[in-house]
Amino acid sequence: MQKQNNKKKKANEKGGNGSKAVKVLWSIFGIVIVLIVLFFFGVARGLFGTMPTFEELENPQTNLATQIISCDGKVLGSYYVENRSNVRYSELSPYLPQALISIEDERFEKHSGIDGKSLFRVAFGVLTGNKKGGGSTITQQLAKNLFPRDENLSTIQLVIRKFQEWITATKLEYNYSKEEIIAMYFNTVAFGHNAYGIRSAAKTYFDKDPKKLNIEESALMAGVVNAPTRFSPVRNPERSLQRRNLVLKSMEKNGYLTPQEYDSISQIPIDMSHFGVMDHNSGQATYFREFLCKELTEWANTHTRADGKPYNIYRDGLKIYTTIDSRMQRYAEEAVAEFMGGSLQPSFYEHWKNQKNAPFSLRDKDQIDQILETSMKRSDRYRILKKQGMCLDSIKADFDKPVPMTLFSWKGPIDTVMTPMDSIRYYKWFLQASLVSIESHTGHVKAYVGGIDYRFFKYDHVTQAQRQVGSTFKPFLYTLAMQEGEYTPCTKIPNIPYNIQLPDGKFWSPRNSGGKHVNEEISLKYALAQSNNWISAYLMNRFGPQAVIGMARRMGVESPIDAVPSICLGVCDLKLIEMVGAMSTFANQGVYIKPNYITKIEDKNGNVIERFMPEESEAMSEVTAYKMVELMKGVVQSGTGVRLRYYYKLNYPIAGKTGTTQNNSDGYFMGITPDLTTGVWVGAEDRSVHFRSTALGQGSRTALPIWALYMTKVYADPTLGISKGDFPRPSASDVDLNFDCGKYEVDYDAVETIDVF
Repeated sequence: MQKQNNKKKKANEKGGNGSKAVKVLWSIFGIVIVLIVLFFFGVARGLFGTMPTFEELENPQTNLATQIISCDGKVLGSYYVENRSNVRYSELSPYLPQALISIEDERFEKHSGIDGKSLFRVAFGVLTGNKKGGGSTITQQLAKNLFPRDENLSTIQLVIRKFQEWITATKLEYNYSKEEIIAMYFNTVAFGHNAYGIRSAAKTYFDKDPKKLNIEESALMAGVVNAPTRFSPVRNPERSLQRRNLVLKSMEKNGYLTPQEYDSISQIPIDMSHFGVMDHNSGQATYFREFLCKELTEWANTHTRADGKPYNIYRDGLKIYTTIDSRMQRYAEEAVAEFMGGSLQPSFYEHWKNQKNAPFSLRDKDQIDQILETSMKRSDRYRILKKQGMCLDSIKADFDKPVPMTLFSWKGPIDTVMTPMDSIRYYKWFLQASLVSIESHTGHVKAYVGGIDYRFFKYDHVTQAQRQVGSTFKPFLYTLAMQEGEYTPCTKIPNIPYNIQLPDGKFWSPRNSGGKHVNEEISLKYALAQSNNWISAYLMNRFGPQAVIGMARRMGVESPIDAVPSICLGVCDLKLIEMVGAMSTFANQGVYIKPNYITKIEDKNGNVIERFMPEESEAMSEVTAYKMVELMKGVVQSGTGVRLRYYYKLNYPIAGKTGTTQNNSDGYFMGITPDLTTGVWVGAEDRSVHFRSTALGQGSRTALPIWALYMTKVYADPTLGISKGDFPRPSASDVDLNFDCGKYEVDYDAVETIDVF
């Protein structure tokens, strides 16, 4: 009996010890759980580092590119720190989410931000040394993208950061739908080649919108994000193909593709024929985008966001809706390249072949050396060396050392070795060109070409350059004569030399080229058609320089103009944009509209920040404008612009004016149709570089062909809706609008009249 009692006592003691052990274990487990909860609570509250706020989760901030959008809805380019523009889920190809989920997060639809199975797989792999794949879900990767890690984190900091990302991921899942998370992911990831976000990537790799990506393209996009450089189809095409096919295999595994579809699609090679890195040097309207950048920077400095800070065009994801038409812009750029590269530049080379000091018309070698040295001092290379403290002689020595460089040519960039000074002289050979086309009734700039290639020639000849305008200035003088009422296009003036007395008592008289109808009376229409200088001198003597300048001002010319009689021949330096804006007044029935480039600006959410209305004013009467149109039609019908008719077969109603400056340094053509006013300038960077013959260098031979090629393309595109009809007649019923001035013979070899200044 005693033994049995002892056994019970020992059993009770043993049971008590077991209960105590269990209690201790449960206590430890409970403490661990509490510590884990407290740790997560501390992480969530930001005790171990800053966590994103609710507001930041609701409105995550990323650097968004400002998009430049044409009037026909095409993205012309962007301003950015990161080339990124957001898309909605509905704007994605259906294959993109399928490909991404298959390769990155198979259980994406089932978890709430953290995938337990993946975490256990990773933990098991770490313990066994057989690690296969990562454990981060798409939502966790999104959290890391939206709220990037600091660099050089310690192991402890990295562990804490991982927990922070878990918590952020669960918050993202709570605040956003699965579709929104997918879209946000595609908006935040980098795809390499300066492409951030799927919109930029689709454009860079395939020149497509994300909505239009096919299965194999979507698979490639989903595969590239894992390691953009390693899997780049441009840098590592074989590795990229393997990665794409791995994504396709994952899509088959997850039921998005049948085995037959996988077998077929995996055999398709990667097509990079449309690949093009998007930057400020490439794409359409490069000169326009650079000009607009300066305008928008000024705008941003005077407009603030909701938080009171000025807008930043490189980060705030604005949408700039411009007046540019991408189709007309393409036609303009094609016309410049086609004529300059295919015809005029080769002719210029041939013209100067074996000529001393070519391509300079100067005979003094010291003057040429001075031009080259001035160009050297304007170069980026010179400024960098000067900033480094080098003296002029050392810089000159550096410019005489051969270095590798890439040069412009009309057949494509040339990689070569050349001294920087030789490259300066090489570039002096190239003729430049600019074109601007304005919708006459709105002032909308539809096409803008500032030079022959923005990559190599940054100077903008539309809004920066001021060059002598030659005879294209004469319409201001003739407009004044028409406005006074005593003159019409058919008014006849004796075709004789006229002397104008200057303030110092001396007399100035321009000369004419050609000798047709000398000492006869000729109509003003014929005089303008032939760009007759004697008749211009007569009108200048009649009205005076100040009155002519006043008319130019009413028509939008703002550049300084000296009040001297010779301005009737265009000796003043003006901008092409001013001249084209002024000429459009004639087609707009006497109302001047300041050229405008933007219709509205939206913020990243599509809210309109500002709308832009045209600035307009009445410059002349409706009748005067119509008279000028009739006058300038004569230039195309029988004068210096007649090549439009007999060579380019443009038989629609066109008013125009050619212009050529002293020594053929500048060639112009201003062409006016009922809907469009377009101006073209051609010349070299230095005025001492030009054709030696007026027959070759006048505006009708250098600038007019570009206008003709451009308008031929415009007229051939019915989607533009450009009128081929005549100009509207004024509503005035008490004015004789019959301007049949009699016929003069068509001068197929008309030569622009140039005076010696």
